[in-house]
Amino acid sequence: MMRLHKVYHRLTLLSLFPSSPPPPPLPLTSSPSLLTPVRTPGHLRTHRPKRFKSICTMTSRFPNLVPLNSIAAENVGGRSNDSVSSASTEDEGKYQLPPPEIKNIVDAPPLPALSFSPQRDKILFLKRRSLPPLAELARPEEKLAGLRIDGNCNTKSRMSFYTGIGIHQLMPDGILGPEREIHGYPDGAKINFVTWSLDGRHLAFSIRFDEEDNSSSKLRVWVANVETGQARPLFQSPDVYLNAVFDNFVWVDNSTLLVCTIPSSRGDPPKKPSVPSGPKIQSNEQKNVVQVRTFQDLLKDEYDEDLFDYYATSQLVLASLDGTTKEIGNPAVYTSMDPSPDQKYLLVSSIHRPYSFTVPCGRFPKKVEVWTTDGKFVREVCDLPLAEDIPIAISSVRKGMRNINWRADKPSTLYWAETQDGGDAKVEVSPRDIIYTQPAEPLEGEQPEILHKLDLRYGGISWCDDSLALVYESWYKTRRTRTWVISPGSKDVSPRILFDRSSEDVYSDPGSPMLRRTPAGTYVIAKIKKENDEGTYILLNGSGATAEGNIPFLDLFDINTGSKERIWESDKEKYYETVVSLMSDYEEGHLLLDRLKLLTSKESKTENTQYSILKWPEKKVCQITNFPHPYPQLASLQKEMIKYKRNDGVQLTATLYLPPGYDLSKDGPLPCLVWSYPGEFKSKDAAGQVRGSPNEFAGIGPTSALLWLARRFAILSGPTIPIIGEGDKEANDRYVEQLVASAEAAVEEVIRRGVAHPNKIAVGGHSYGAFMTANLLAHAPHLFCCGIARSGAYNRTLTPFGFQNEDRTLWEATGTYVEMSPFMSANKIKKPILLIHGEEDNNSGTLTMQSDRFFNALKGHGALCRPAILPFESHGYAARESILHVLWETDRWLQKHCVPNSSDASAELDACKDEESKGVADSDKQAVVASGGGGPELADFEHEGFYSLPRSLL
Repeated sequence: MMRLHKVYHRLTLLSLFPSSPPPPPLPLTSSPSLLTPVRTPGHLRTHRPKRFKSICTMTSRFPNLVPLNSIAAENVGGRSNDSVSSASTEDEGKYQLPPPEIKNIVDAPPLPALSFSPQRDKILFLKRRSLPPLAELARPEEKLAGLRIDGNCNTKSRMSFYTGIGIHQLMPDGILGPEREIHGYPDGAKINFVTWSLDGRHLAFSIRFDEEDNSSSKLRVWVANVETGQARPLFQSPDVYLNAVFDNFVWVDNSTLLVCTIPSSRGDPPKKPSVPSGPKIQSNEQKNVVQVRTFQDLLKDEYDEDLFDYYATSQLVLASLDGTTKEIGNPAVYTSMDPSPDQKYLLVSSIHRPYSFTVPCGRFPKKVEVWTTDGKFVREVCDLPLAEDIPIAISSVRKGMRNINWRADKPSTLYWAETQDGGDAKVEVSPRDIIYTQPAEPLEGEQPEILHKLDLRYGGISWCDDSLALVYESWYKTRRTRTWVISPGSKDVSPRILFDRSSEDVYSDPGSPMLRRTPAGTYVIAKIKKENDEGTYILLNGSGATAEGNIPFLDLFDINTGSKERIWESDKEKYYETVVSLMSDYEEGHLLLDRLKLLTSKESKTENTQYSILKWPEKKVCQITNFPHPYPQLASLQKEMIKYKRNDGVQLTATLYLPPGYDLSKDGPLPCLVWSYPGEFKSKDAAGQVRGSPNEFAGIGPTSALLWLARRFAILSGPTIPIIGEGDKEANDRYVEQLVASAEAAVEEVIRRGVAHPNKIAVGGHSYGAFMTANLLAHAPHLFCCGIARSGAYNRTLTPFGFQNEDRTLWEATGTYVEMSPFMSANKIKKPILLIHGEEDNNSGTLTMQSDRFFNALKGHGALCRPAILPFESHGYAARESILHVLWETDRWLQKHCVPNSSDASAELDACKDEESKGVADSDKQAVVASGGGGPELADFEHEGFYSLPRSLL
């Protein structure tokens, strides 16, 4: 199976397995990466070469074919207005609709996600519905050990699904054959976890249904014949159900699946005692130092522990396509099962008691074992204790063995890393990590073999063969990243450094090695052969960051000499092109350069992404898709990547969008919405580098700021807000100063260009971007007429053990915590601010209480503010009713406080410059320490919510 990911504000493309290994695990931080292309610039990226079990079920928009109709109800209890969104008094507390020009874009039905077969000769079209109704989010869920579980269907709650599966043959000439529907399952089935068998002849997937009481049925596993399209249940018994709380199922071979099932002996859920047996007690009488961030949905008592065991415990079952089944192992809380490449062994992971009320299940005691594929126990690899005490310093890890996997290039060899610093990034030691390997069944007395020693933190391995593997290490504090070349089968060949660079320096990114699929279903580095050349070549697929924007490339790289030849490069003038994946890797042996076949993508500012097959030696391009524009009403929008400088000389960039048909000479300045998210850097040079391409297609998500192009706004999207801490300096110690300077430079630039009215510039952001928004209204009121803050954290004393990339505690950096907290400057916020938050936000650090308390502080100082809390929504908003209401709230706010604004912003800007240049006075701020843990705002999703909408409306 191959997958492709490309994430836009609105558009997510899903099809093929990435051509390059993913980046090494990042520290627990917030990042806006979910709203940008997922290929992050940096060093050669880590590959975890385990078999990929299922097609990603993330929400996606693939611009082709006839889309499905939305199944959400049109009437969500509100109304819209064509000009200014408004609501009468009797409508307050009801869901509202944004203006039609916004609503029509959001309600555009989704197109299928795609997945190529292992042999690259067939494509699945995985059909989807539009935004889910709120009733689905309102279903009961159990919040246990950091998870949210739908007890009715025994899966993680809020799970999306597919509504149908179509198969197209990919003809040799690049033309798609007619669609063949997978059939045989009942109408209305919700489909998940679609996976190809290794030989591409069968599909496996789960189905579930909606019950009459609005609950969801349990999941059953089905299989389908790819040639005929006929589907049937895998298990003959209708009482065998899938347990998908952790893992679900995996192909062991071409005719056998290993399935996590609900134990047949399981009874009813444990009942919560009506009267507790005693108080809830936690103890630290041993005086252990345990610092954790603000994790949510944790276990609270013994009843929660029993309930977690009830839902998470699985019975593993081997099920063949001929109908035979066999239970293997005892019921346990299995978290993963991974067959070895030779299909002889299973690597089985599970968690067990004692559990914790302090950390989520990922830190519970963990046992890893090797079994044979027929269920015979071979050996215990490790049994890790509870890990409550992982230090909060970034780059800290769990003690003991970690990242245990099968070598992708060997039949059944394990490898893993072990820390030598106790997992504490603050401990200085050499080496810091050691990588070991060992056969699945070592001989008696055979000890693990040391493969490599690292002085930075281990980041993964890309395997090729006994003569070549690439090992990655990095260190966050210095942003240093190194790539090693090793020969795993030759002890006499010394490891050598291939690349040693800063992960922030995107201009020096050499690219990532392209991977090929093996017959066993693993992925290894593709070796390329040139005619009459005995050199060892690999393909480096790079983003090609330059001062003019990204120009992706493909280099033929001699791994021994370091010489490289650019064999492909994106168009620079109009289009943005990328190499997505190898399409000739189904052939065994080295890949010949003259027979190379690649899948590429191509897009422009106004043309959505299309896919093509690129063939060597003539480099013939054959386009295989012809997707219609997802929102033709904005097809002629104007997009420009602009550059400008901050007052300290740091170069900044942003993407400026203007509405279709806009003419500066005729239309003059527009109301402008600035939407951004701060980032941290160690150097001014790296902060000033250009990221992204001016030719990328403008994808628009359901809560994207770009929707206001339809309302004739100028949109300044993603203006860089670098918070720089060079050398030993901490970036956040000058957070407010650098934040204001960056925003001031952006505002001055759009005013200078004449596209933005100085009195009508609004600012907004989500998560850490909401935090930014509140701070800008507090410390730079001269820049913006109003703000929109979604799902933010505003009081850093509520996250005392770190947030974002800040790993000092509140007691170590009290002044920084207080100065950065807009809650402490609530008395300074005089411009209108709209707060939106999900009532069930489970993101670490951004609990809903943050918006509640910030609103009370603002209201206590007479600020013009409005909070809207969305029932049942989490950090990311999902339901159609919620999303449309968020857009209504945002549009109403902009139309009321931005569009008609007539204050003399230019004079205010000049008057405030001198004051701002002197720094932000903090004499009136006092540290108010509140109880609670600390945590980062994680992925920058698009969501909203806060005046409390009554549940009775649901």
